[in-house]
Amino acid sequence: MERKHENCSPFIPRQNALRKTSAEIVSEARQSLRAPSTQRPFTPRDGHRQLFGQRSGRTNRDNRPPSTFSLHAQNFDAPDSRPGSGTHLSPLDHKPKFPVHCDDEDPLKAFPKPPTNPLETKRGLAGARARLLRVGSLTTLPPVEGKTDVKQKLNPGLGQKQPSAQRLPSSDHTEVLGGPPKPGPRRAASERIKQTGDDSEVGPTEGRPGQRTDPGTGENTTSTEEDARAVMWNNVIAPLLQQLESVAAVSVPGSADSVEHLCDLCDRLHSSLAEADMLGRRCKRRSGILRALFRLIDLNSAQLNLHIAKLCLALGVSGNNLLNICKLVFQISRSESNDVLFQNDSIIDLLLGILSSEDVSASGEALLYSVGTLKFLSGNSAIVRLLLDKNCIGIFQKLIQRLCKVNETSFAGAGHILVQLTATLRNLADHPDSRPLFVSFSVLSELCVVLHHHRKDQDICTNISRIYSKLSSYSECRLALAQTPDCYQVFLDLLSKHHQKQDLVVRLLFTLGNLTAKNDEARQQLYQCEGCMDTLLQLYDHYQHRHNSTEMQQRGPHSPRKPSSTLQEDEDVLVKLVRVLANMCIHPAVGPALTNNATCIKLLMETLELRSVQESEELLVNVAATINNLSYYQEENSVLRHHQLTIAKLVLKLFLSSSMDAVLEATRVYGNLSQSKDVRDYIMQNKVHQFLVMLLDSKSTEMCFSACGVITNLAPDTPNRVKLSLEGAAAKLVDCLKDLGPSDWQLAGQVCQALWNMTGGGKEKLLGTTEAESLLEILITYSDEEEALRWIQNEDLRDYHKACWELEFLPVATKLIKTLQHPDMAV
Repeated sequence: MERKHENCSPFIPRQNALRKTSAEIVSEARQSLRAPSTQRPFTPRDGHRQLFGQRSGRTNRDNRPPSTFSLHAQNFDAPDSRPGSGTHLSPLDHKPKFPVHCDDEDPLKAFPKPPTNPLETKRGLAGARARLLRVGSLTTLPPVEGKTDVKQKLNPGLGQKQPSAQRLPSSDHTEVLGGPPKPGPRRAASERIKQTGDDSEVGPTEGRPGQRTDPGTGENTTSTEEDARAVMWNNVIAPLLQQLESVAAVSVPGSADSVEHLCDLCDRLHSSLAEADMLGRRCKRRSGILRALFRLIDLNSAQLNLHIAKLCLALGVSGNNLLNICKLVFQISRSESNDVLFQNDSIIDLLLGILSSEDVSASGEALLYSVGTLKFLSGNSAIVRLLLDKNCIGIFQKLIQRLCKVNETSFAGAGHILVQLTATLRNLADHPDSRPLFVSFSVLSELCVVLHHHRKDQDICTNISRIYSKLSSYSECRLALAQTPDCYQVFLDLLSKHHQKQDLVVRLLFTLGNLTAKNDEARQQLYQCEGCMDTLLQLYDHYQHRHNSTEMQQRGPHSPRKPSSTLQEDEDVLVKLVRVLANMCIHPAVGPALTNNATCIKLLMETLELRSVQESEELLVNVAATINNLSYYQEENSVLRHHQLTIAKLVLKLFLSSSMDAVLEATRVYGNLSQSKDVRDYIMQNKVHQFLVMLLDSKSTEMCFSACGVITNLAPDTPNRVKLSLEGAAAKLVDCLKDLGPSDWQLAGQVCQALWNMTGGGKEKLLGTTEAESLLEILITYSDEEEALRWIQNEDLRDYHKACWELEFLPVATKLIKTLQHPDMAV
């Protein structure tokens, strides 16, 4: 039978088709080529704060660092690591002998006698002062009186005679030249602190390289600065340290008042050191301060320990002490109740400073616990905001680059650090303000490099897959990831290597589905990757058969009614994988190739056959969407075309289900497959046409559009046209045009095409007189451009709707008007 109407039908291939307009492309995409959507895989929050979660792929044999440990003052090194001077001195050949044997109980009871010769005293004064500037004890100098020059007060020999009983600081203990020290009420406590001095970090002093001279006065400015610091030490810092030890000695464990007092003293000490420019490694008595602080750790107060850690980091601890301080902070952060202690506190800045400055090989474990702390804290939404404000993503990006450059044979801990780092980024990715930062710092590309270097590490790969699955839902992040070289090949390699790890596989597939949803170039690039279809179809086959095997075991006499978590996880993989196939089919070069892929068609048909809509609705909807996209091409002698009748039978259970999503997708499939006469006969024999007519009552434009498409293909056959008329199809089409046409000119054009085919191409009378007059009035009204477009409120879509009205609706409506005005005239 000749079908003149085919020239206007968007469902049946057009003869002598001209070049498609943009509106026609949009129309065809709506009818057949569609990217299905799906839910992002859900990741339950891990309530246990550990370095490596319960599902970690790391075992004890990996020598992974522990999450729990005990820390006490004895774990810290008393003399902190000393910076090398760069000069090696020869050992002394003799052992010095002291003139008086010191008492073991009190080393301050005996003192060397001062020289008796005044000339020797004068000559030895400069050397003695040089030694005084290197002292590390907590020596108390006499208070400054009035406006006496600080330099003259500390060096009374300059310009005046030195009294014989003048107190001078010693390099070992507090000494009074010419007499023993006077004992005080707190002598034992204070002298314990005084003995903690260390002269390892000596600044520039008199007679040393680095001293500065004021060009105006000729005075030694370095000496003046040192003298001022000595005054600050004696008048402020040493008393604070003595108070710390005194309060700590009488503190009751768990006493809030004692902890608050000690925290206040630590803050005052921190401020005083900063004011005197004695933070970092410049302070001469630094080791003494650290020893006093380390002893406070045994009080086991999280609040106090955080103050101690902050001060120790500000003093520039290194080596074992840096590691233990990082462990201490990590230990505090393991308790969620301590999160409030980290808010509005500079400890986060210090941790980020460690990540920026420390060498990954030399301080790898300290970096690990620092990032581990930030990982825990990033679970707190308030702290996430702080981290973003402190440029944590930029710092992480630099650290990732340094870790990727490290040779794994020389430093095996890079992988452990990256697990913590990627887990922290995973938490940050939830915050909407983080997305521009991920893009601007090229973190998505950097993570792809990490995947390439650490493809064997399941923990790292899983964390990054979670980041990608979160961020790929947003257009700016999708674009940044799609522009990353070789990301598709890396994903496919990981899918092949870790095909058994469901949580990794499902997130990579979800990311690929997002990348290919709206990007035609991404679809082609993925398809052209080496082993693409082999990898995807092997995954399909693996999870389909694993699911079937598990389901058979569940069907035993004592099987649970609800599907197991394993069944749900396997099905989630299939849902995401089939979505990727559906998206790839949209590309005009990929779709025709897949219609001839026997394995692909077989697996899709197998899913339709083995699954029920009630238990696997989303999966079957995605399978139907994939078949719909493939059936759009209708390649001659293709595998799909060979099986189209079988597919039509399998899709029927979707069409007859209670799920409207399944019904809609099945109707779309029938819209393409009904171009075959065998399929049209099957539809009519199984009374599917009756349901199609009922769908015209739907208020959904998509449902009406799809139903009209199938009716359009059924109506040219005379027997089918008669049966459709008996079901009242024509009247329902008119109602659909009247109610929904003005808001959707694509639908209006499809309704007119269905009505035209129902008339046998204008040869048969379709409606009664009254109904025909009503239809004619509607068509004339809608054919007026001004009247038609006044319904469109959105100005941005006005041009699009105008194109649809001109190309999809008006040509067919004009033919119907002529037929209704002149019933005897065949067009």
